[in-house]
Amino acid sequence: MSRKKMVESSGNVFDDLGFSAEESAILKMRAELMAGLRTAIEEQGWTQAEASQHLGVAQSRVSDLVRGKWDKFSLDMLVTLATRAGLKVELAMA
Repeated sequence: MSRKKMVESSGNVFDDLGFSAEESAILKMRAELMAGLRTAIEEQGWTQAEASQHLGVAQSRVSDLVRGKWDKFSLDMLVTLATRAGLKVELAMA
């Protein structure tokens, strides 16, 4: 049985996977926005049909969001959807 070496995470899985700094930052923001949107939908108790009405998108888009299909959403679209869901979106620069 071979042992795999464990490496401590940098805190950004996309950095750890070898994405460029620019792409890693965008992917991390998209992932965080999608997670926040999924949480907001769950906390509101919305069905996908209800969420589509509140967010102003087709139910199939909500399905993509809930299923984590991050490649189907631009950062701009996720910011728009988060705002429509009543979330406050801010950029914190470190």
